[in-house]
Amino acid sequence: MEIEDGDTMYKAKHNIFQTFSDFMTRITKFDELAEVGSRLLVGFQQGLEYLRRQPIEKNSELVDRIIRDNETERLSSYIEAGCLNAHDSVQNMSKSKCVVDELACLLKDAEAILQSINCSLAQRGELNVDNGTHSLETCHDGIEAQSIDPLKHEVIDTATLMAIVYSMVKSDYTMQEKIVSSLNLTSPSGELESYSSMWSLRPYIDDEIMHKAWKLVR
Repeated sequence: MEIEDGDTMYKAKHNIFQTFSDFMTRITKFDELAEVGSRLLVGFQQGLEYLRRQPIEKNSELVDRIIRDNETERLSSYIEAGCLNAHDSVQNMSKSKCVVDELACLLKDAEAILQSINCSLAQRGELNVDNGTHSLETCHDGIEAQSIDPLKHEVIDTATLMAIVYSMVKSDYTMQEKIVSSLNLTSPSGELESYSSMWSLRPYIDDEIMHKAWKLVR
């Protein structure tokens, strides 16, 4: 009976680490999407700043001389518009709209990854991701108190780590979703700056925990 139990635990360990490896592969994809999204958000911010730039300072003697020496009807109109003609505005607004659409598509991809992880964990019955990590952590504490064998302890620890990582990534995704849903061509510069910082810093992701997770698959 002890041999059978040992075989069962070794099989459980193999299965949990295979699941964990697949899990981290999806996390990698999610991280890649987050990085692309960060660059797009910066591009959106720069585009709006371009649209909002101040009109050219015509009181400067140098600028006034350059305009006077090269004055044409087209240049005069361009200067009056603050060096930003209608075509520039329309084109840039179109680009900004594309950026928001791209971000939305990336979020759909990220959501699919999260759903895939959720289904994978739920099918194995290792944890209830909808309830966060509480139930699994409670189970872990109870089992630890019983001084179970190290192999089983390792399986439980791995499943717990998966639950924690999933919770962090899900919070990160929710933050990104809220940012994208609030973007528009009237978003204040300070707000966009905060969004870009939040997206790139990823405050819900604990680097120490992620380092621990990656150590298990290397």
